[in-house]
Amino acid sequence: MTYTAALDTALNRLHEEGRYRTFIDIERRKDHFPNAVWTRPDGTKRDIVVWCGNDYLGMGQQPTVLNAMHEAIDATGAGSGGTRNISGTTVYHKRLEASIADLHGKEAALVFTSAYIANDATLSTLPKLFPGLIIYSDALNHASMIEGVRRNGGAKRIFRHNDVAHLRELMAADDPAAPKLIAFESIYSMDGDFGPIKDICDAADEFGALTYIDEVHAVGMYGPRGAGVAERDGLMHRIDIINGTLAKAYGVMGGYIAASAKMCDAIRSYAPGFIFTTSLPPAIAAGATASVEFLKTAQHLRDKQQENARILKMRLRGLGLPIIDHGSHIVPVHVGDPIHCKAISDMLLDRHGIYVQPINFPTVPRGTERLRFTPSPVHKPTMIDDLVSAMDGLWAHCALNRAEISA
Repeated sequence: MTYTAALDTALNRLHEEGRYRTFIDIERRKDHFPNAVWTRPDGTKRDIVVWCGNDYLGMGQQPTVLNAMHEAIDATGAGSGGTRNISGTTVYHKRLEASIADLHGKEAALVFTSAYIANDATLSTLPKLFPGLIIYSDALNHASMIEGVRRNGGAKRIFRHNDVAHLRELMAADDPAAPKLIAFESIYSMDGDFGPIKDICDAADEFGALTYIDEVHAVGMYGPRGAGVAERDGLMHRIDIINGTLAKAYGVMGGYIAASAKMCDAIRSYAPGFIFTTSLPPAIAAGATASVEFLKTAQHLRDKQQENARILKMRLRGLGLPIIDHGSHIVPVHVGDPIHCKAISDMLLDRHGIYVQPINFPTVPRGTERLRFTPSPVHKPTMIDDLVSAMDGLWAHCALNRAEISA
């Protein structure tokens, strides 16, 4: 076998399909979020505005967070020194887990190096704790959840997206005595739609199932203290395991689960993805704790972010662009073609200094390619004006359909 030729074939296929992913070289500017500097391939630089970041509230630039990180690195140095089981559990990790447990009203929390690892490690470990466990997984769950369910070696059932009737049918067909768990999300990030949390909890109660919710795109953003959609809807107490991230609205890095003390202890003790991974640096844990605590009382940031999202949706819809709007903070614009999607992204960046990455297969199904905008509280009205004007011109330039698509 010619290995180089095989690699060429695989990469050329991505180019031909218009979904080869290009990483651009950007440097975020401290105290100037969402501005950044883009270094072109030829080495020249340009000021740009980031419209696709997951630092939803700009907390990666928040002085309280930065000060906490500076203090921790001055006190402890760079790394944690090991896994949590060896030397990587510090006072900073314990404070962070206590802050997260308090946020979600749970007995305990367990911090991982990312929410991807938290999902994968937890969902792949649960069948070891509950022999015969059947996991019922929403069809549009994140790749990390899919991977965890796939790797656990147990039984799985996939229910149609947000279709609780289908979920009930699947559970009713299984052994009533078998342990069960329903895995789903509160906000599905590509369409920005919400999971039917109450209805799923009702079904879980009826069939004696545990509930596992991914609140990655909701923590910090929803609820009176930023604990997510389940908090907003008064349903946190009905969720057995909550997964969240520290790398989006909280602006730092890491992921976690929040659950009962026994559940966290069991995952801590059995999950290879936790046991054999070096822990977060203390400075990261300190910054994440400061961010979680800050956002427990920063409703003004959540309100402003939602306001900017509503304004952007209204302005783009006014142009007749196909907005996918389910009422969340995410603003997807349906393009439907990978080549056009990449072309608009490239032209926005090169001509207008507006950075938004194209979202293509396999992140979304073929034919549903899109641009996914994430307004923040600090995107100024002039930035929204520039984006709307640029999108209007480029949409016409690419001769794309302006017909509204149904949410």
